[in-house]
Amino acid sequence: MTDSPTIGDEAPNFRATLADGDLSKFEFDDALGNGTVVLAFFPGAFPPPCTNEMVALQQRLADFEAAGATVYGVSADSAFSQNAFREEHGIEFGLLSDMARSAIDKYGLEIDIDELGLFGVANRAVFVVDEDGIVAYDWISEDPTNEPDYEELLNEVREL
Repeated sequence: MTDSPTIGDEAPNFRATLADGDLSKFEFDDALGNGTVVLAFFPGAFPPPCTNEMVALQQRLADFEAAGATVYGVSADSAFSQNAFREEHGIEFGLLSDMARSAIDKYGLEIDIDELGLFGVANRAVFVVDEDGIVAYDWISEDPTNEPDYEELLNEVREL
């Protein structure tokens, strides 16, 4: 497994499917240059900790946007599942379907959660990437049921 990028590293490029109500191709490098990008990796749509995290990010979305950031959730779920998840929970930011595990592998986040029958999914992690494609903040959970410190995350974004 690849090591995760850390602060000061160039953020790896990857391709995924953007689920934002519609479906479209997404390439990470194309998202750069328009401000900060927040990549919030999560194991899967619908389990309670994942729902809590995406809803918490949605509740702070206006603050992230005011700080010039674009937020994406990233999981191995299908884009169809992600769109259903977005609709059910009022998520307005894009979710990236990484069924090919491109981002999950390049960011070194693949885990198995045996008790939930989830294999090869993303560990919970957040990367803040500046508009030049450099990782400015990273947080990787030691336990995928833990959520990031949202105020710390928002403060990091505001400082960029």
